[in-house]
Amino acid sequence: MTPALVIAGRLSRDFILPLAGPPLLDAPGGSLLYAAAGAAVWTRDVGLLGRVGEDYPQVWLQALEQAGLDVRGVRVLPQPLEVRSFYAWLDAETVATDSPTAHFARRQLPFPKALLGYSPRPEEEAGYTIPPLTSPRPSDIPTDYRTAAAAHLCRLDVPSAARLLSTFQESGVPLLTLAMPCLAAGSGWEALRPLLYRLTAFLSPERSLRALFAGQMDDLWAMLEAVASCQCALVVIWREGGGQVLYDAASRRRWEVPPYPARLRDPTGVGDAFCGGFLAGLHNTGDALQAVLHGNISASLTLEGSGVFYALEALPGLAQARLEALRALARPV
Repeated sequence: MTPALVIAGRLSRDFILPLAGPPLLDAPGGSLLYAAAGAAVWTRDVGLLGRVGEDYPQVWLQALEQAGLDVRGVRVLPQPLEVRSFYAWLDAETVATDSPTAHFARRQLPFPKALLGYSPRPEEEAGYTIPPLTSPRPSDIPTDYRTAAAAHLCRLDVPSAARLLSTFQESGVPLLTLAMPCLAAGSGWEALRPLLYRLTAFLSPERSLRALFAGQMDDLWAMLEAVASCQCALVVIWREGGGQVLYDAASRRRWEVPPYPARLRDPTGVGDAFCGGFLAGLHNTGDALQAVLHGNISASLTLEGSGVFYALEALPGLAQARLEALRALARPV
């Protein structure tokens, strides 16, 4: 059956030194899986669109299937792919992705052999003009995914994001959301603008949006209005320290939503989990503010543990209870 939601992004093999708790070593990760987990907090009717190499553990894909997710859109290439990612969290906003030996030594932990020879992948540091093999392509999309009710594109290189957006738009997918893509150094606003037309929602960290408009404007709401002027219906920013701001272009309404007071253990993938929860909330309710609240709760559950499956293992009813508590705290600006 066609999944209601489709999420496109990258998969990785994660090595994480969280703020609290034991390290997570060689575990499934990547923007695609964290976003899918954020959506799956509210619905398991989610299709995954991504790429892995033949050396990617098939047992991980089987675990995702057992969790109720549709992995038919994950293409396994007939070659190995370097998809390792390393994260050493220093505080809630600061993460190191290089020099893993130093960080393991600093925490007096044995260095994992599976991380030998690691270096950060370039696509995590800067924009690409040629899509890396790890980025999904339109040719990877199962035919029935093109008739999904909603689709979200995680952080991808601009060429891949543009091609996927065009494909989903031409297929008539009614709800389309995009996370801030990887922009090449110096490309800025002009590179992003073509991707925004006819989007349902654009989602970005505040820091990334401010960098995009550096030297042009300082007012955050003016930035949101500039994005919305490209026929983008909703603009959502998640802030350092948590919480989100929402701008609805049609009604010109502005909202601020505080973070749910979660126990902070591992911020890995929190932004992606928010995006997935937002997509599910928008599909389920048709309301932009409710979508932000859903994303906020998905992020809170992800923060409290390590790994893509942590949020999916929350106690039954916990997400809904948190949603009800948070709803009263959202305020118009």
